[in-house]
Amino acid sequence: MPSPLGFDPIERAGELWEKKWPGEPGAVYASMRAVTSIMRAHQILIAELDAMLRPHGITFSRYEALVLLVHSQGGALPLSKIGERLQVHATSVTNVIDRLEAAGLVRREPNPRDGRGTLAVITDAGRAVAEKATADFNAARFGLSALPQPELDTLFDILRALRLDAGDFVDEG
Repeated sequence: MPSPLGFDPIERAGELWEKKWPGEPGAVYASMRAVTSIMRAHQILIAELDAMLRPHGITFSRYEALVLLVHSQGGALPLSKIGERLQVHATSVTNVIDRLEAAGLVRREPNPRDGRGTLAVITDAGRAVAEKATADFNAARFGLSALPQPELDTLFDILRALRLDAGDFVDEG
């Protein structure tokens, strides 16, 4: 990891933004700083989570698929359902399942309810990896230990509103 900067580059970018476009409303500067901070936080979290997963031989996207299978009925789901639940393209699901299968963490089986479909089924080894990785994540509070629970709850609510506005899901409430 590179040495930390002696200043906040996102705050500096906001100051430069404000000088370049002085007539814009304050919400524009706040939006630019917020989205840049979200993108940087994403980079930081993915790097930290992937580092925690490296000893388990998986990436975060593979972890997500394993956990989804752990929580599914019978430890199996159609590939199409995995893509739907993880909100990723079918090609991404195929790639993730290919790699998990090569590692012996899942196996493919024909879907008995759909003769053309395929199920991903978690193996005992996959369950063990998911359990150990989850224990590591829980101990590290998923890389968010710098934030107390009330702030985590607020952050979730803020990001949930963003996802809802984007049509990511339909609000049940």
